[in-house]
Amino acid sequence: MEKKYRIVYMGSPEFAIPPLEALIDSEEVIAVITQPDKPKGRGLKLEPCAVKKFALSKGIEVLTPNKLKDEEFLNKLKEFAPDLVVVCAYGKILPKQVLEIPKFGCWNIHASLLPKYRGASPINWAILEGEKETGITIMLMDEGMDTGPILLQKKTPIYPEETAEDLAKRLSNLGKEAICEAIELHKKGELSPTPQPEHGISYAPIIKKEDAFFEFEKDSADLIERKVRAFLPWPVAYTFFKGKRLKVFKAKKVKCESQEKPATILKISEEGILVKCKEDCILIQELQLEGKKRLSAHQFACGQRLKKGTLLQ
Repeated sequence: MEKKYRIVYMGSPEFAIPPLEALIDSEEVIAVITQPDKPKGRGLKLEPCAVKKFALSKGIEVLTPNKLKDEEFLNKLKEFAPDLVVVCAYGKILPKQVLEIPKFGCWNIHASLLPKYRGASPINWAILEGEKETGITIMLMDEGMDTGPILLQKKTPIYPEETAEDLAKRLSNLGKEAICEAIELHKKGELSPTPQPEHGISYAPIIKKEDAFFEFEKDSADLIERKVRAFLPWPVAYTFFKGKRLKVFKAKKVKCESQEKPATILKISEEGILVKCKEDCILIQELQLEGKKRLSAHQFACGQRLKKGTLLQ
């Protein structure tokens, strides 16, 4: 019978659950390491992350160290004697002390085709930059930020109307396939690390709220549409209307030759609000004004008594 690898898994959000579930089924997951519980909601009650909840439901030991260089934590990790540490959206760079513990190293499930989009938010930035393709990289981790050798890659197209939320679900499942395949190849001695190319490097820093801001006067319809897709479910693309934040949840670029001033409403219909941008037009389909409910753009237009020819600002 083929030996199962002893695995310590490090991950935090929902994205990291499908690969963990697959490893529980195929290997021996001896412990899970996640971020410490964080205050959430109005009462700021401490809430465990998605991976912690899932691991505990499976009866797996969970550690939530504040510092990965903490001696007590490092000793505990050594006691586990893992063959492999698998990392997926954990949220911290691993120090050398951790990287040296597992027999076969630490492998990262990264949601881009490295060396493109190193960093915390590769899915958002791939959509924002208009990429047509992305994928999963299984990488042998070193002390840098997503700089280690590539073990395996799987590609997938980015579909035209796909949001970051949609793409994350697909990539999470692709990550599950990729890590299981990489482990099987490693057991057969058919997996060899390849250094990342020195060209084509790009970065995907942590998303900030202000990244999602757009202006009809300064931005093309193409960029606004990509922002709407890239920043769903968070922080959600937004502009301002009558001094209040106006979030846009769904929108579509429309080619148009209108000579109207940007931000001008060209048409209001059941489909939405067609607005002139710096280049082309955007059909806003779903939105939410600060302090109000999320609505179809048509409902919003009726409620605000918007008319063709007025400015949406």
